[in-house]
Amino acid sequence: MTVQTQTNEMTSAKHIELVDRHAAHNYHPLPVVVAEADGVWVTDVEGKRYMDMLAAYSAVNFGHNHPELIEAARVQLDRVTLTSRAFQNDQLGPFCKELAELCDKDVVLPMNTGAEAVETAIKTARKWGYTKKGVSADKAKIICCSENFHGRTTTIVSFSTDPLCREGFGPFTPGFETVEYGNIDALRNSIDDNTVAFLIEPIQGEAGIIVPPAGYLQQVRDLCTEKNILFIADEIQAGLGRCGATFCVQTENVVPDVLILGKALGGGVMPISAVVSSTEIMSVFTPGVHGSTFGGNPLACAVARKVVEILKTNKYQDNAKQLGEYLFDRLGKIKTDKVKQFRGRGLWVGIEFHESAGVARKYCEQLMQEGMLCKDTHEQVMRLAPPLCITKDELDWALERLEKVLA
Repeated sequence: MTVQTQTNEMTSAKHIELVDRHAAHNYHPLPVVVAEADGVWVTDVEGKRYMDMLAAYSAVNFGHNHPELIEAARVQLDRVTLTSRAFQNDQLGPFCKELAELCDKDVVLPMNTGAEAVETAIKTARKWGYTKKGVSADKAKIICCSENFHGRTTTIVSFSTDPLCREGFGPFTPGFETVEYGNIDALRNSIDDNTVAFLIEPIQGEAGIIVPPAGYLQQVRDLCTEKNILFIADEIQAGLGRCGATFCVQTENVVPDVLILGKALGGGVMPISAVVSSTEIMSVFTPGVHGSTFGGNPLACAVARKVVEILKTNKYQDNAKQLGEYLFDRLGKIKTDKVKQFRGRGLWVGIEFHESAGVARKYCEQLMQEGMLCKDTHEQVMRLAPPLCITKDELDWALERLEKVLA
């Protein structure tokens, strides 16, 4: 209690100084130190309130301090938090069943982080290629997209096209080929007899909220079926309500072979991720070939079960769809010569600035002074991704400040 009291009495400047001195400098955050949060609002250590327009990169889709999610965690904390997969626990089975039903799939493989889930999907595709498709040993190829972001492990950055993610981290893992995002002919030309999967974000997040051409995802689905390769959809950021549907692929009426989930699956309370697919595909896993000490732990599963229950109401998906349409309509009416393009879907917006207008970080800093927290990406793009519990009045509050800064 003494440590907590001392921490709360520290100023923002002191907290930032401690981080600069003792934490590795692998982030460049805005100079705000959050101490409390509720709904779409966060409060810093000095008591100033800000609207959160990032939602922890979509991990807090249902809002900060969601009472049902906090209660689910609190109840489970008093029961059991970790057993490892060496033993069963009474939350894992129900979680896997309920998530599989939400995805209209059969089998769930739980992990902890999004990157772990992507790594698991890669292992799934390779193993499936060798045992089901008959690809020769160590020849499996997975096709990915330019400007992708699937995580930061050594294997994942091996197929990144972002120099910042790659520089200084080689040698890189072989077995990947990169094609232009949204270009179906490039994908078709890249597929060969050793291709086992195509890994794609239905909307690219870190690249700047890049939406593919209409009909592209259906073309991908048809081509993957034709060539007998797995269509793997990374829905870690795009999914679980963000784009106005439970899964982003549903906005294009497309069904992938494998879904990768994370971030919002833990409700902003616990890290949990999952790979979800059919029994036929997931049967490549047998005891001992893959695992995680914390994967499927009862605390995370209890929270994720509540997330699934909340998603089944469609409340947050509907709000994202309706307010997203309103948001884009209002953004389109802003008179500004600074913005090159507004793009996105649901409550997920990329605002790309002309180079002559300066970098996006500058506008994030200006909005912070107005009480609104946003995040830049790829120099020229600012992202808006509020918790999906945001109201129209709160959205209007944000738009007033955006108009002021952008006009």
